[in-house]
This record gives sequence, structure tokens and C-alpha cells, in this order.
Amino acid sequence: MVLALQIILVIAAVLMTVFVLLHKGKGGGLSSLFGGGTQANLSGSTVVEKNLDRYTIVLALVWVICIVALNLLQRFA
Repeated sequence: MVLALQIILVIAAVLMTVFVLLHKGKGGGLSSLFGGGTQANLSGSTVVEKNLDRYTIVLALVWVICIVALNLLQRFA
């Protein structure tokens, strides 16, 4: 049980990192440094971006649930 939760935790962390990096830049940060600022302002929020937001939130919830479950198993086992 603990090993399965640890594996899910690692997979969720890696996928969450990838999904966060896939998001479009929303300001004058590093994305505008390489010419992405004007294009980001012209295009609105797309369906892909909304779905990426949902997937990132679900993965974050899975990640938090795995951490809490692992801590509870360690505490009471």
C-alpha cells in the first residue's frame, strides 16, 4: 500500500511539473523575453488551456491526498 502510494506520488509530481510548464505565460515574465508576450495578449483562453488547468488541479489534489495518506499510514502503522 505504501509503495503504491509512493509510486502514484512520484508520477503525479512529474506530471504536475510538466503540466505547469505547458501553461502559457500570462504576464511580462520570461515568456515575453523571447517574444511570446504579444502573442499571449492577442489570443484568449482556449479550451486546451482550460482543460490543462483542470488536469493540473486534479493532479495537485491527487498529490496532496497521497501525501496525507502516506503520513497517516506512517503515523498509525
